[in-house]
Amino acid sequence: MGFENPSRDRIKELLQQTKTIAVVGLSDKPDRTSYMVSQAMQAKGYRIIPVNPNVESVLGEKSYKSLADIEEQVDIVNVFRRSEDTVPVAQETLRMKHKPNAFWLQQGIFNEEAAAIVQAEGIEAVMDRCIKVEDSILLPNKKL
Repeated sequence: MGFENPSRDRIKELLQQTKTIAVVGLSDKPDRTSYMVSQAMQAKGYRIIPVNPNVESVLGEKSYKSLADIEEQVDIVNVFRRSEDTVPVAQETLRMKHKPNAFWLQQGIFNEEAAAIVQAEGIEAVMDRCIKVEDSILLPNKKL
């Protein structure tokens, strides 16, 4: 049996418990999907932590070179990388100072090996789902 995303109810619970989202591959270019999705989530009250070694800051937040450089608790690691580039991101997630609740691959991104890596350490995996769309459907009135 292959990978299955958590149920909609469980995804709703994850989002309800989330305050901080580290966004791997967050671009500083406003026309990029990663920027638009992160900006919308930030507007709803989520704290966005950019992870991109090529930029200093995005959306008013300091950008980190890697997930392992983040000192504070992150609830969800949200990944905007190609499917084939997600295994190293999953491995890096395990090196974070504080274990996140979820490892989330955006819509169109799917890698069972990456999911298995984080799931083996008790981190839930969500793949091929847009976090902004899920949040809008499941928590339309949420404001942190």
